[in-house]
Formats: sequence, structure tokens, C-alpha cells
Amino acid sequence: MPKLKFLISLTTNDNDYQVEQANSAEQASRKFGVDVQIAYADNDAINQSTQILKAIQGAPEDRPTAIVFEPVGGTALPQVARAAISSGIGWAVLNRDANYISELRAISRAPMFSVSSDHVEIGRIQGRQCVALLPKGGSVLYIQGPSENSAAKERTIGMQEAKAANIHLTMLKGQWTEESAQRAVRSWLKLSTSQKATIDVVAAQDDSMAIGARKAFQELSTETERERWLSIPYLGCDGLPKTGQSWVRSGLLTATIFIPPNTGQAIEMLVDALQNGKTLPERALTCASSVPPVEALRPVK
Repeated sequence: MPKLKFLISLTTNDNDYQVEQANSAEQASRKFGVDVQIAYADNDAINQSTQILKAIQGAPEDRPTAIVFEPVGGTALPQVARAAISSGIGWAVLNRDANYISELRAISRAPMFSVSSDHVEIGRIQGRQCVALLPKGGSVLYIQGPSENSAAKERTIGMQEAKAANIHLTMLKGQWTEESAQRAVRSWLKLSTSQKATIDVVAAQDDSMAIGARKAFQELSTETERERWLSIPYLGCDGLPKTGQSWVRSGLLTATIFIPPNTGQAIEMLVDALQNGKTLPERALTCASSVPPVEALRPVK
């Protein structure tokens, strides 16, 4: 059997979780003896679509056996998925519900499935962290991912479900990067409403955005204001050992949520299907956990 070749399409290399997704893919490639090519879309859905289509339309000997990708935009590229299965190329979607998978699995000769974190549960965990920190209620500056991104939407749903009614959210938008959150907070600080706001916790939908928010507050010229903002708890998600968990240990973050990378799991599933003939589920989920545990969090003074 020819050596398996997988294209791994990720959103950006300016996000610690995406970098860890690439590391996970490289580890799996060595473990299972497959070739992987990693491409970053620079947070541009059109760029991502073009990159993947170019691979699908290449010479037969250059085409990947399967494509593993984490979508940038609001869709999981249904037309590109159709092009892939028409060429007999496997298709794995990461961290997104793709409603076309059921339909296309019925006509696909190649494996097709999704592997996702349970984003609603991730939002619930962060909501429970907020409740532990604010048992008497309070206000949270909540930095979400992109509006069109289903992971961001689902994490918000989970947060709204789990937080107490007396915890109020002020919502800002980021792009899963430190710089985008820093810009969003800078802009918010210029509003007259922000001057009157009493914020007790900053919670971001990923660790890099939580750190970006901290950096924006570090720029404040008034020492008293700067110290006030930097003394409140900061919460993130992703919780990778070298970034989020390290930031919790150093005190930059009060808590994070460990979300296991899933490119390696997708590669293992593809190998099982392509080499061992295993029938795969339509959707697989990874499990997230609070770091530190929610019960270890102490209320804000």
C-alpha cells in the first residue's frame, strides 16, 4: 500500500492551540508512519478554501489521501468537501459541526467524519469558574471568538447556561489571537461606558485573547487604574502545558480550561479506516477540564 499522505489545514500559526494542533499532527505522523503537510490559512476562509482545492486538484500522485482541517469561517466548506470525496480523498473536520457530513458519508468511498471539543461544555466550565469566583454575583468582561464561528457561539451558549443570573456579561469580539483581543479592549476602553464599568473578572474564549486583554490594560497610563485592572482574575481556554497552564502557574491567568488537541486523534481515526478498514463514527468528542479544578477557585475579595 502506498504511504498515506494527509493535508492538515489549520486556521493560523498565531494561536497557541493551533500551534499545538500542528505539533499533535506531527507526533501522530511519526507514530503511524504517515506523511503530513501542514498549511495555515492566516484566518482567511477564502485562502483556506484555495489551499485545499489546490491540493485536491493536483496531479493524482501528489494528492493527499485525506484532508484534516479546522475551518476558519462560518461554514465547513461544503463544496470543497464534495470535491474531495469526488476525488476519493478522506475528509475530517475539526472543532466544527458540519451538517453535510451525514449526506456525503452515504456516497463517499473515503472516510468522512468530524472530531470536536464539546464547546457548549467548555462554555459551561467557564461559567462555573465565574460562579466560583463571584458567588455573590458581579460583572465579567467576556471576550468571544469570531461572530460566525460555531465554537465561539457554542461556548457563549454554555457560559450563559452555567453562569448565575446575578453575573452580568459585557461582550467583546476577538479573532482567537492575542493581538485581536488587545485591540478590542483598547477600543472598549475609549468608550465613556467603560469608564463607569465595574468589572470583577475578565474571561476570554481562549488563553491568547485573555493575555491580549491583560496587555491592553497594562498600557493604561494611570498607575491606580492599571493596578486595579491587572489585579482581577483572568480566565482563558485551551490550557496547553507550555502556555495556558504555565500562565496559571505564573499568576497571569487565574484559571484556564484544558482542551486536548485533536489533529492526532483525527489522523489515528483515518489510519484505522484506510489501513485497517475500521468503520468510523460520524462525530467524535474530546473532553475538556478546568485547570485548576473549579472547586479549588476562591471567591474574589
